[in-house]
Amino acid sequence: MWPDTQLTRALGVALPIVQGPMAGGVTTPQLVAAVANAGGLGSLGAGYMDAEAIRSAIREIRALTGRPFAVNVFVGEPRAEAASGVDKVNEAMHVYRRELGLEAPTQLKGVPLLDEQLHVVLEERVPILSFTFGVLSAAWLQRLHSAGCSVMGTATTVREAAALADAGVDLVVAQGAEAGGHRGTFLAPVDRSMIGLVALLPQIVDQVRVPVVAAGGIMDGRGIVAALALGAAGVQLGTAFLPCPESGAHPKHKDAVLSATDESTVLTRVFSGKPARGIANRFIAEMSRHDDAIPPYPIQHELTTDIRRAAAAAGRAELMSLWAGQAAGMSSSRPAGEVVTSLNAQVETLLRRLRG
Repeated sequence: MWPDTQLTRALGVALPIVQGPMAGGVTTPQLVAAVANAGGLGSLGAGYMDAEAIRSAIREIRALTGRPFAVNVFVGEPRAEAASGVDKVNEAMHVYRRELGLEAPTQLKGVPLLDEQLHVVLEERVPILSFTFGVLSAAWLQRLHSAGCSVMGTATTVREAAALADAGVDLVVAQGAEAGGHRGTFLAPVDRSMIGLVALLPQIVDQVRVPVVAAGGIMDGRGIVAALALGAAGVQLGTAFLPCPESGAHPKHKDAVLSATDESTVLTRVFSGKPARGIANRFIAEMSRHDDAIPPYPIQHELTTDIRRAAAAAGRAELMSLWAGQAAGMSSSRPAGEVVTSLNAQVETLLRRLRG
C-alpha cells in the first residue's frame, strides 16, 4: 500500500507524492528537482510559458536531477470573443492602475500556443505530461504515448474522469473543491463541480480503471492515508510546497499562505476569468461586484496581467492573486525535500499505528 502503488510503478518514482504544477513562476526548476530528488514527482507548471521558456526550464531541471518529472499545460477552449462588458471591467480596473502608476494597456499579450508547448515536450523527451481544463486531443495523446510519455489529466467530477479515461490518459487527477488555484472543470458548471475530495475520490475510483491521484486539501500524512483508504494510487499537493524556499512564489504570497486559516480562501473569477481558489483580498472583494461582466479566460487573465505584475513589484498583496487551498494554514516554510521526507515518515508512522 505504501509506497509501492500503481502510481510509483507507472511513473517510476519512489513515493506516490506529486508536487502540484502551480503555473505563473511558482514551480521553479529548483522546486521540481528538489521534490524529484526526495523521491516524489516534481511538476513544472508551464501553462503560461512559451515554448523556449519551457525548453530552458526542462534543461535546467535535468541539470539538477536525473529522476522523472512532469510538465503541466493548459488544454484550453478556442479563444472566446470579448464580451460586451470588457470595457466596463477594464474601466473598473483603472483605479488600480492609477495607484500603481500604470497606463491602460493598448494591446493584450495573448497566451502561449498549446501545440508549440507540446512539441517541446516531445523534443525534450519529457517522461510525464499533465494537463488541465479539458481533454487532450487523440492525435496528441497518441504522439505522446508513442514517445513513451505518460499522460495525466485533471477531473473535478466523475463525468470528467470518465471522459479522460475514455480518451486514453494513463492517470486521472481527482481535484477536490478544497484545492487551491484554478479549477480544472470542463464539462459542468462550476457550482455543480465543487465536490469535496472525500465525496469525489471514491466515486472516480469506482468509475475508471486507471490509477487516480487525489488532490485538494492534502497537507500531511493524515490526508495521504485517508486518500489511500479512499482508493487513490497517490496524492498531489500544491499549497504544501508553495512557501518552500525553492518556490518562486512572491514573499507576500508565502506570508499570506503561512498565516491563512480555514476561512481565508474564496473562489473567484476576477483575476483570470476562470474560477480559482485564493486568499481573499481587496481586489477580489471590489472586482466581484462586476462578476457578471468579467470576460472568460484568457481575456480577463490578459487584462489583469499588468496589475498583478506591478502589484508584485510593489509588494501590494491586496492586489495580487494569492492562490491557496483551504488547508493553507497547515503549510510550512521548510525546504521541499524535507517536506517530502516528512510526509513519507508521517505516512509510515500512521500506517504502523493503524496496523498495530
